[in-house]
Amino acid sequence: MPSAAEAADESTGFEPDTGRLVEIVEGIGRVTAPNRGPYTFTGTNTYLVGVDELLVIDPGPADSRHLKALLAAIAKRPVRAIALTHTHRDHSGLARRLKKKTGAPIWSNGRHRLYREARGFERMRLARSCDFDLEPDEILEDGQILYIDGISIGVLGTPGHCANHLSFSVNGSPYVFTGDHVMGWSSTVIAPPDGSMGDYLQSLERLIVSPFSYYLPAHGGPVPEGRKYARALLAHRQQRNAQILEGLEQGATTVPKLVARIYPTLKPALRPAAAKTVEAHLDYLAAHGQVAVKGGLFGRRYVRR
Repeated sequence: MPSAAEAADESTGFEPDTGRLVEIVEGIGRVTAPNRGPYTFTGTNTYLVGVDELLVIDPGPADSRHLKALLAAIAKRPVRAIALTHTHRDHSGLARRLKKKTGAPIWSNGRHRLYREARGFERMRLARSCDFDLEPDEILEDGQILYIDGISIGVLGTPGHCANHLSFSVNGSPYVFTGDHVMGWSSTVIAPPDGSMGDYLQSLERLIVSPFSYYLPAHGGPVPEGRKYARALLAHRQQRNAQILEGLEQGATTVPKLVARIYPTLKPALRPAAAKTVEAHLDYLAAHGQVAVKGGLFGRRYVRR
């Protein structure tokens, strides 16, 4: 089995044909938004599901160019609903404007919510990305079945990247829309208090045992061997836990020291995200009794139990 890094390397050559409708199979199309970046890769993928009637999954960022591209792809077909995998603005920012244009309701797993309150002086890395004010017209629940244009779509609760994260399966097929939960080009950012490593790992395990094997993520290209890749991601996170425990034993007792030890060649622009991911692992290890947390004048320190 390839490592998560090796599998990600195989997916970084993806070219999305930004702004154009790309048919994946009959009844599933993709339009990629023009929001390339270090955390969005080639841009946010919006999916159109259906032929005569559509479900729009993740309308993407509040970008007029992307709205124009989506309306062209929709081509005046009725839109049954606008479904969100989660409420980060690169996925949900366009939802209100698309609703106004199409009349379609917004469906999600409720308003954006944090796993816990931010601690004193804790920097909430994704605060500006969180669409706290978006109120869905209908709340989708884990296990719910949606019927769009004769297609059965399952709602899978996959929290972790954030608390209201969902995936959507096309029942009777190998396809599942994984949002930011699983992406072939990179492992997702888990940034407390917005994200939870414990829930993320459980959600990975859930996808691994599901019957869906062809992952369609919200950033980057398809992952044809999705379950194999999800197992590699799970092993990668377990390895990261072990690296953190080893680092604590060697005296790297703060997040910056652990980041420097674990990611020695990481680009400076990505270090804040790496720091939040290390915090997520530390929260997970503390919850499982493997790490003790000590506060002090100069911040939090961590020791192995």
